[in-house]
Order: sequence, then C-alpha cells, then structure tokens
Amino acid sequence: MNTTSMDNKNVTTTLSAGRGAAAQTLSLNEGYFARRNLLDWIFAALVVAGGLFAFSRYSAFMDVYEKGILIAAVPAAIAMGWFWRPLRVLMALVSAFALLGIASYQVNGAGNLARADQVFWLKYFLSSQSAILWMSVLFFMSTIFYWLGMFAKSQSDTLELLGSKIAWVAVGMALIGTMVRWYESYLIGADVGHIPVSNLYEVFVLFCWMTAAFYLYFEAQYNTRALGAFVMLVVSAAVGFLLWYTVIREAHEIQPLVPALKSWWMKLHVPANFIGYGMFALSAMVALSYLIKQQADEKRWYKLTPLWVLGVVLCFVPIVFRSKSPIEAGGSNYWLGYLLVSGVIAAGILLGRKRIAARLPSFEVLDDVMYKAIAVGFAFFTIATVLGALWAAEAWGGYWSWDPKETWALIVWLNYAAWLHMRLMKGLRGTVAAWWALVGLAVTSFAFLGVNMFLSGLHSYGTL
Repeated sequence: MNTTSMDNKNVTTTLSAGRGAAAQTLSLNEGYFARRNLLDWIFAALVVAGGLFAFSRYSAFMDVYEKGILIAAVPAAIAMGWFWRPLRVLMALVSAFALLGIASYQVNGAGNLARADQVFWLKYFLSSQSAILWMSVLFFMSTIFYWLGMFAKSQSDTLELLGSKIAWVAVGMALIGTMVRWYESYLIGADVGHIPVSNLYEVFVLFCWMTAAFYLYFEAQYNTRALGAFVMLVVSAAVGFLLWYTVIREAHEIQPLVPALKSWWMKLHVPANFIGYGMFALSAMVALSYLIKQQADEKRWYKLTPLWVLGVVLCFVPIVFRSKSPIEAGGSNYWLGYLLVSGVIAAGILLGRKRIAARLPSFEVLDDVMYKAIAVGFAFFTIATVLGALWAAEAWGGYWSWDPKETWALIVWLNYAAWLHMRLMKGLRGTVAAWWALVGLAVTSFAFLGVNMFLSGLHSYGTL
C-alpha cells in the first residue's frame, strides 16, 4: 500500500513537472502578438487613430517622403510602447496636452500666435517657450533631488524617487514644447514651418529629453536610481547652456530655415545623431561614477584624478563661454555663477565620495550600463552618419567633403568603434574603459559644440 502511494506520488510529480516544462516551452514559443494584452491593443488603436488624424489634417503640407515618415512612425510608436510600457503614458499625456495647446491657438478656425499671451494655459504652461522653461526648471529640480537622495542619511530612496518622477515630467514638458513649437512655426508662415531640430536651441532641447529618457529606461531596467545624480548633471549643464543661449541670441525665436536644411533628411539625420550624442554623454557620466566609486577610499585628495578632471572641465567651460557673452546681456555674470555652482558640486563629490560610492550600484552594473549606452549610441550615430552622407549628396552634390563637422563626426565614430572593438575582441573592462568613455565625451562635445565655436564650414548653422 505504501509502495503504491509512493509510486502514485512520483507519477503525479512527474506529470506536474512535465506540465510545467510544457507550459514553459509554450511560453517561450508563444508568438509576439499573442503576448499582447487588452491595454496593448487599446494603445495600438489610439496610435493608429492619432496617425490617421495627423495624416488627414496635415498631409497637404507634406511631400511624399514626409508622408512615408509619418506612416512609419505609427508602427514604431506602437513597438516602443509595447517594449517599454511607461512610454505609453508619456505618449498619451504629451499628445493630449500638445493637442490642447494647438487647439488653444485657434480662433474661428484659424491659428493666431497672439493667443500665446492671451490664453492662461498657453501663456504659463503650453506655449513652446513656456513648456521648455518648465522643462529647464524641472530638470534642475530633478538633479537636486537625486543629489539630496544620494547624501540622505536614511537608506530610503524617497528623494531619488521624487527626482525620477520630476525627470519624467520634465521629459513630458520638453516633448509638449517641441510639438507645439512645430505648430507655431507654421503659424508664422507655411514657408517657415519646420520640425524643431534645426538650430542649437532646438537640438539642445532634443538632447536634454533624449538623454533623460534613456537614463530613465536604464534606471528601471537595473532598479537603481543612484546614477541619476550623475546623469542629470550633464542634462542640467545642457539646460544651463540652453538658458544662456536663449538670453544672448534670443534663440527661442523661430527663424526660417536656410535652404540646405529644407529637406526631409533633417527629420531622420538629426534625431538619430542626438540619440548618439545623448547615449555617449550618459555613458561618460556612468564612467565618472565608476571612477569615483573605484577611488573612494583614496585618502590623498590630490590623487583623486576623476575629480580633478571634472574640476578642470567645470572651470574651463565657463571661461570659454564667458568670452562669448555680451557684457550688456549679463552673460559674464551668468558664467561666474555657473563656475561657483560647479565648484560646490565638485567639492561636494570630493567630501562625500565614500557615501556616494556606497550608494552606487556594483562595478559590474556600472560597466554593463556604460557598454550598452555606447553600443546603442554608436548604432544610431552610424545611422546618422550614413543619412548625413546621403543628405550631403542631395544638397551639395557629394557624399563627403571633409567639412570640419564631418571630420569630427568621423573622429567620434572611430573613437567609439575602437572602444567597442576592444570591448568585444579584447575584453576591455574597468578603469581603462571608463577613462576612455570619459575622454570620449570631450571628443563628442567638441564635435557637437566646439566646431560651431572655433571652426567654420558647411554645417555652421548654429554659431555662437
């Protein structure tokens, strides 16, 4: 009797294990679309409806290539929303508020830019300039809360969580401002209207929200918020430049495109380029945190090389840009303030390096984030470079002209190609990889800004 019971029990266990294995196999072999739930399909339906609305409303202003981009954007948006579900909420809210802002410009069926100063929510929240100013303030606030969380005595990540939520709102305001600015450009004139990625002001907005959005993805994937303190530093630095550039150049004013930029290639080349720039910047800040964690126990402060490098860069930046600042615009005082804040940040990291190191994730996680950020950035930067060559052939009759911007783009590409080659072929890890990624940010920054400041060429559309 006992033997029979044991046999029955074994059979039952075997059957259960078999069913579990079969269920696991079924789950692994289950189709991509079969894994979608009701909310996924509702989201897809809303995206398709939005695409049809945009096509019916604005297709008259598009050429065949732009219509193709719009059609391709619909499945791309659905795929992104299915891949990372928080994007669905972001897309829905951005679409709703952007449409509210656009509708608020309407008077008797026609758009009127004067309503930007007449309608309350346009004036203070939803006009492009208002939304981008909110983005700027929110990114600064996010950075502050991330750093407060880093030094908080409690092990709770409440402050860092608040920093993360504020960063999400900042990304949303940046996207709302971008969408509304796109519409505002057409209100100025049909020949003026363009996607807002054509000058330094517009691409800095693009850089800020893209870098923050990619960081938020890594934050969710690795379940750590400690890196936000470092990544948001580079975003806040970009915001600081954006505000200064707005003051000295009145860069927020929408200007007609120069002839070479009146191309649908711009809608593909520039965003792809700035995904690359954003990911390279993200990887560099992760590399900085890696080096600070590595040298946290160094008692001789003068041997803390990463902090000295950070200090030199933070001092160099205001010196360079101060020389570009008109005295009457107060730009010089702005960069003196920037220098003071930079000094406080560097000193805080120096004094609190052990606390920071304890809050940062493991070296393995930091190394993995650094690698993935560079890999994604390199892929998109390669696509952007190819698209740029095709655009150049159409605009100037040649794929490559060794223009300073093109030359430095090639240097950036070779730098990260070599980094990835050493990583994949030679197992590059640790300190050398981190320093290389950090130096890569300097190379990328010169390609992004230095060429516009110190060199001239066919790409000099955003001079300082």
